[in-house]
Amino acid sequence: MKSNQIQLIVILSFLSVMTGKIYGQDLVVPKKIYTTKPITNPPTIDGILDDESWNTVEWGTDFVEKDPDEGTPPTYQTRFKITYDAKYLYVAIRAFDDEPELIQKRLSRRDGFAGDRVNVIIDSYHDKRTAFVFTITAAGVKGDEIATDNGNNWDASWNPIWYTKAASDEKGWTAEMKIPFSQLRFGKSKEQIWGLNVNRNFFRKNERSLWQRIPNTSAGFISDIGELHGLLNLESQKQLEIQPFLVNQIDTYQKEPNNPFRDGNDFTLNAGLDAKIGITNDLTLDLTVNPDFGQVEADPGAIALDGFQIFFNEQRPFFVENKNIFDFRFANGQDNVFYSRRIGRNPHGRPNLSAGEFADIPLNTTILGAAKFSGKTKDGWSIGILETVTGNEYAEIDNNGQRRKEIVEPLTNYFVTRAQKDFNDRNSFIGGIFTATNRDVKDNFNFLHKAAYTGGIDFMHNWKNRDYFIRGNVVASHVTGDKEAILATQNSITHLFQRVDASHVEVDPNRTSLTGTGGRIETGKAGGGNWRYTGGLIWRSPELELNDVGFLRQADEIRQYLNVRYLWQVPTKTYRRVSVGVSQTSTYDFEGNYNRMQYEFNGDVNWANNWWTEVGAAHKPRIYINTFLRGGPRWRYSEENFFFVFSGTDQSKKFSAVVGYVDSRAKQNNFQFKKYEVRFNYQPINALSMSLSTEFEKNPNKTQYVTQRGFGNTTRYILGNIDQQTWSTTLRFNYSINPNLSIQYYGQPFISRGRYTDFNFVNNPTAKDLSERVTLYNANQIAMNNGVYDIDEDIDGNTDYSFRNPDFSFVQFRSNLVARWEYIPGSEIFLVWSQGITGLDDPRNSLSEALENQILNQKKENTFLIKVTYRFVK
Repeated sequence: MKSNQIQLIVILSFLSVMTGKIYGQDLVVPKKIYTTKPITNPPTIDGILDDESWNTVEWGTDFVEKDPDEGTPPTYQTRFKITYDAKYLYVAIRAFDDEPELIQKRLSRRDGFAGDRVNVIIDSYHDKRTAFVFTITAAGVKGDEIATDNGNNWDASWNPIWYTKAASDEKGWTAEMKIPFSQLRFGKSKEQIWGLNVNRNFFRKNERSLWQRIPNTSAGFISDIGELHGLLNLESQKQLEIQPFLVNQIDTYQKEPNNPFRDGNDFTLNAGLDAKIGITNDLTLDLTVNPDFGQVEADPGAIALDGFQIFFNEQRPFFVENKNIFDFRFANGQDNVFYSRRIGRNPHGRPNLSAGEFADIPLNTTILGAAKFSGKTKDGWSIGILETVTGNEYAEIDNNGQRRKEIVEPLTNYFVTRAQKDFNDRNSFIGGIFTATNRDVKDNFNFLHKAAYTGGIDFMHNWKNRDYFIRGNVVASHVTGDKEAILATQNSITHLFQRVDASHVEVDPNRTSLTGTGGRIETGKAGGGNWRYTGGLIWRSPELELNDVGFLRQADEIRQYLNVRYLWQVPTKTYRRVSVGVSQTSTYDFEGNYNRMQYEFNGDVNWANNWWTEVGAAHKPRIYINTFLRGGPRWRYSEENFFFVFSGTDQSKKFSAVVGYVDSRAKQNNFQFKKYEVRFNYQPINALSMSLSTEFEKNPNKTQYVTQRGFGNTTRYILGNIDQQTWSTTLRFNYSINPNLSIQYYGQPFISRGRYTDFNFVNNPTAKDLSERVTLYNANQIAMNNGVYDIDEDIDGNTDYSFRNPDFSFVQFRSNLVARWEYIPGSEIFLVWSQGITGLDDPRNSLSEALENQILNQKKENTFLIKVTYRFVK
């Protein structure tokens, strides 16, 4: 694309957002201050507010409703007290309720966040962007989170050690908290001044009230909370926690004849150690040796026909905790400089097997050890350093009783460091990230990068009470390796340097490195009045490569976007709140090809009865895809239109439901996508909750990519008319005996089937008319024999090329049954039963037949394990 075109897009986007008219008047709310005092006799944490020590301080009160009717008195008031001694912060809560028999005391495991509850929000950094959140429910269930990005991100993976109890009486319910200062982060000062807010969720009316009022027009949440004063001469409480664990695991599965590695069962005994060491009061070192993630829930079923990798969320505790510090999303979607799922992934290599040989290949690479240094200082530095080593991984091979080992993954070191610095009264920050991946590459791993380095800088500036913002980032990558590795990167679907019609990239088989850049610049209005808008530009150069320890779906793209939204935030008799928005997006590649234009509308309504509805529609008049033909020329799809509608009932009721429908279709019936979704949640008693979600997708496509074959001096890009259907159901079951003892079940069958007909080849890939874009094989040109399609394109009686029948029916089942007992704070026992199976069914069968054949009638693989942890705390 010419430089003046890029400049025009940028100028138009920024003028659009900067010249928007402002509606509504910002409300100035006085900052509330709660002053605490020290005590000498600490209260007994039993949930009953009868200790003399609570008389040392005054009540904090005068809560104001946040939802649904912001700024009005809540149905029932809430009060709190805060005091402290040398080691602990103490909080007392009184939640009034004139109908105590209706208080929702819903049991769940930690971080369940169900029923009536109160959150104590503490910004001990006082950076106006980060807060520690301690939650207690009326049933005595505790939760804890770290809120970042001024309240836009809430991370429930943080599990500090603290103590709390709840009780009920004729006035409502009460609670007490005892929070060690070692679990908070703060700098040295004679008097600590912390951000403070207390939030109450009145569950049966879905009402929320705050001690410090935060108007709906506000652009921030943590930046606008009140303050806690009176914390004098606090001594640094350095954290020291050591948590060894022991795992006993038994695997059972279908025995495979003649395979010595699949004899029907395996037994494993494993041990490791986690530790948390407070280097200072605001910086912590986390260590793990030989970590075990056996209790982690299995990934959901998924299948991708476009050739791209599938993104899965991180669920392993060591990497989830404080992940916000290392986050560096530089573009749109899931693209990130750091993607922790690369660490401990399945091995890259496969052993070379001869006839009659069997191999035992590890499912994951062993993490020998990892260290994470992270935290935030009082003067605004946010710091994160991660060092991880995965070992040489070997497959064991058996040849009639003779054993040998063959390496399938080399020793690898991963290093990530991240820093940000707040300034300008916490309204601005600038930060950076650096990652390094280094492999001990052997001769048989020439296809892997020997080293991969990425660096990035990001910034953000807010002004006018944080209503307006500008933010951006720039990243650069450099990968090195043998010619084979760099050639594979150039030819990968992320880059496709071999594209036959691309003049700005070309494959160089002699290259031993690649260097690329990417980034984003964005500005807009995030608060104040009723209007919100954002405009920006994203780019990824063709050479950008992040997939050694990051996530990059596609390079070679420039994206411009503009979003405008209007909010109705004052409830009426019909609705509680409404918002509608419009957006526009266009994309180009670095050759200047204009690839996509999209216009979208969406809106959502929270009705007065607390039901909700979301709707949206889009028009895509221009769709060109560089990657569709896997190295072939740009491909044009027909114009597309789609819409969606989702609606749900009041989630505070014991039974709630969500139904949804998505419909997308292109002109000339080029392709179609329909998705039906139903979700149910039911809590018949406080101790038991169940949920069931079902999704069914139909995705017919007349031009689904199949393969490519040579024909004379040309390449044939072969497509087919696919009838793809996908069904999945997820069942969850939670039974809580008490807040520290629970049983959870997760199960998901997943089936995706595709049948191909009407095979065709690409004729003119950018033609507007579908019939000119492809040419169908006639009956005399194509014939199938033994699962292979033979093509006699010139009808001379000789096969010109062949390809396998691409029909498929993929079936998967995953389940976890976990009993968890936190027998003392921070120490747990897990009893786990995992069950699963993956198979292929006859594509001629229906989805229900595939379910019966591959899931119901097959012996499943089972894993039984016991995991015991004990946390030593100083």
